[in-house]
Amino acid sequence: MKMNMLENVKRYGKYLPLLGIVWMTSCSDDDAPEEENLVEVFTDVTLIFTNDADNSTITATATDPDGVGSQPLVVQDEITLTSGATYTLTYDIKNALDPNDVEDIGAEILDEDNEHQFFYGFTNGAFSSPEGDGNIDTASDDINYEDQDENGWNVGLRTSWTAGDPLTGGEFRTNLQHQPDVKTATTGSNDGDTDFDLTFVLNIE
Repeated sequence: MKMNMLENVKRYGKYLPLLGIVWMTSCSDDDAPEEENLVEVFTDVTLIFTNDADNSTITATATDPDGVGSQPLVVQDEITLTSGATYTLTYDIKNALDPNDVEDIGAEILDEDNEHQFFYGFTNGAFSSPEGDGNIDTASDDINYEDQDENGWNVGLRTSWTAGDPLTGGEFRTNLQHQPDVKTATTGSNDGDTDFDLTFVLNIE
C-alpha cells in the first residue's frame, strides 16, 4: 500500500506545480476588474470658425464650472457668420476643474477618434455647403467632414461650412457621441453615449 502511494507521488508529483499555476491564473482572471470606459469631463467647449479667405476667427463657447456636477454646459455666445464665406470649424475642449492642471480633452478625443463622432444640426438652408439641416436626424445626410479615424470613419473635430443667405435667430447644434465598441461607418447620434449636445443661436449677415 505504501509502495503504491509512493509510486503515485513520483508519477504525478511533477504535475502539481503546473496545476498550481493554472489555479492561480484562473483566480487572477476572475478577480481582475473589468475594463471601464472613462467618462471625459467638459468644463469649456469652444467652437472656432476660421474664415478660409483671411484666417479671421469667430468663436462661441459653452461652459460648465462644476464639471460632472449638477450644472450642465451653458452656451455663452451666439454664432455670427458672413454670408458666402467659407469657414473651417475646429474645437478647443478643456477640463479646467483644476486651474493648475487643465486637461486638453480635444487631444484625448483625437487620440480616441475611433470612439467618437460629432453630429450636426442647423436651420434648414443656413449653409450652401453642406446643404439641408444636418445629420443629427439622419446620419447619412451631408456634412463636410475633414477628418477620419484609422478606419476611415468620420470624426468631426474639423469640418467645412459655407454660410448661406442672411439669417437671424437660426440654430446651430453640435452633438458629440462617445461610441466605444459601437462606432461604424453608419452609426448615428443615437448610438453610444452623449458627451455633449449644444445648441447655439446662429446669425448670418
